[in-house]
Amino acid sequence: MRADPHLGALTAMVLALALAACSSAPRRPAPAAGSSTAAAANSVLFRAIGLVGTPYRYGGNTPSSGFDCSGLVDYVYRTEADLALPRTAHEIGALDAPQIGRGGLAPGDLVFFHGRGRRITHVGIYVGEGRFVHAPNTGGTVRLDELDGPYWRQHFLYGKRVLD
Repeated sequence: MRADPHLGALTAMVLALALAACSSAPRRPAPAAGSSTAAAANSVLFRAIGLVGTPYRYGGNTPSSGFDCSGLVDYVYRTEADLALPRTAHEIGALDAPQIGRGGLAPGDLVFFHGRGRRITHVGIYVGEGRFVHAPNTGGTVRLDELDGPYWRQHFLYGKRVLD
């Protein structure tokens, strides 16, 4: 039985992100060591990164059925932080939670993007180092992308912190 070559790369990426998060200066007050907020953020990140490669499916909200963007976010936060979120990216964006600019994002924050106009059409989970996990489109899979990618940079609206 051969090992999946992507598993080693994914494991290395998770470790690199975890080490980078530990070594970089925090952009928000750090939760007390062992706090439930810190534990929830860590669980959210590992679950989200572990779902990279899961197929996209409009309306999907489980690993077995696939995910759309809001289904992915709700699944991760519900299973790892016991936080049920609304069903659409637009509704999640309307939650009463602090809005955060790009410079203030911390791992575990939600990131929101707009389509035509300024209406929220997409949501992902910020993992640090300018990257986020999301379920982007039909025919794709859950993946890590850069906030500075041409499309994402132009369509970024704000982040929200739902774990504090």
